[in-house]
Order: sequence, then structure tokens, then C-alpha cells
Amino acid sequence: MKRSRDKAASELFAALYPRLAGWCRRLVDDDETAHEIASEAFTRLWARWTKVEEPRGFLYVTAANLVRDHWRKLERERRAVRRVGSEAAIRPHAEPADPSVRLLVQSLPERLRVPILLHYYADMPIREVSELTGRKEGTVKADLHAARELLRVHLRRSLDHTL
Repeated sequence: MKRSRDKAASELFAALYPRLAGWCRRLVDDDETAHEIASEAFTRLWARWTKVEEPRGFLYVTAANLVRDHWRKLERERRAVRRVGSEAAIRPHAEPADPSVRLLVQSLPERLRVPILLHYYADMPIREVSELTGRKEGTVKADLHAARELLRVHLRRSLDHTL
């Protein structure tokens, strides 16, 4: 039993880790952080191995949440550096909002963010996103549409402020 469980886990790791780590790398733009996130997702899967019905979906959703946490940490660090920098420079004007798509995706509600990350960043077809998230294909399409509209509005607003 344990040997077959270990073998299944090893095969799953060999099959999915490179793609998961690569996907994380595109999202966090850092090899070491990407490998840490992918490894942590597998660690969390292993801890729940007998309870997880769809390991691949669990891994990608867990990694998406870990990427979100990483983005939040980076944003907190950026704000702290800006705060210290602005206090030292005594510049009263605020910096313009960062229209970065990554920051905008990060700000989406999880219901919309996960399909965006899986479909556009992991290049998964809608059918596969549907299977991994447990949502109907029509719901995934509607969520992707709603997310694109929110991103479009935010980008337009950010660009209007910088002009």
C-alpha cells in the first residue's frame, strides 16, 4: 500500500513538477521562488494525498494561492520602501498607480483570478480549467469575461491617470 502510494506520488511529481514550476516562474519572475512555490504545493498535496480527488487541480489552485501570497508580500515590501523613501526625500506627491497587469490580476477576487491564471498564464484550455476548478465551462467563460472586463476598466483608469 505505502509503496504503491509512494510510486504514484513520484510519478505525479515527475509528470507535473516541471510544468507547475515553469508556470510559477512566469508568474513570479524568479526561479528560486517559483521552485519554492511548486515544492510547497506538492508538500501540501502530499499532506492531504488520500483526501484529494484531483491532484493536478489541487496543485495549480494551491500554487495560485501561494503566488498571490507572494505578490502581496512584495507589494507590502514595495509600499514600505516607498514610505521610507518618500519620508527621506520629503516629496509630498504620491507616485502614480502601477498599471502592471500582474498587480491588476492579483487584485481580482479569487473566483476570477484562478481561471485567469490557469487559462492565460498556464495556457490551459477552458475545458481543463473547468475540470480543475470544478466549475462548468460556461461559468469559466463567464468568469474569464468578467475578469477581462475588470482588468480593462482598471487599465483604462490607470492609463487615464498617467496621461
